[in-house]
Amino acid sequence: MTYSISEVASKLNLTVYTLRYYDKEGLMPFVERTAGGKRVFKETDVELLNVIECLKSSGMSIKDIRDFIEWLSEGDSTLQQRYDMFIERKAAVEKQMAELQKTMDLIEHKCNYYKIALDAGTEDVHKENKIGSTVFD
Repeated sequence: MTYSISEVASKLNLTVYTLRYYDKEGLMPFVERTAGGKRVFKETDVELLNVIECLKSSGMSIKDIRDFIEWLSEGDSTLQQRYDMFIERKAAVEKQMAELQKTMDLIEHKCNYYKIALDAGTEDVHKENKIGSTVFD
């Protein structure tokens, strides 16, 4: 089964422009073209584009993603480089998740703070329970 660029864009929730940009940046050397120059995507191409999107959302640069694509084309001789890259990405995502958890903890604290104040009809309820409370509690 093959897909057009618009079908792939829809399937991956991307724009056609984004896919053309990826192609221009060398991230899609694997995609075949018809005699008329139209891109023809196979299922394996769509799967690799999912990996590219994953790497991009993890904060990886286009240049580093391009390196990964080049390593893929080089085959088994780059297995260690690809493994190391994913270990680094994993560490980066774990750090992002920890930072997001801190953000969520503060947001949850503020939700609780304001829920209690709303139920009491005043923020003064917090002052009764704390000495030296601030507006940032």
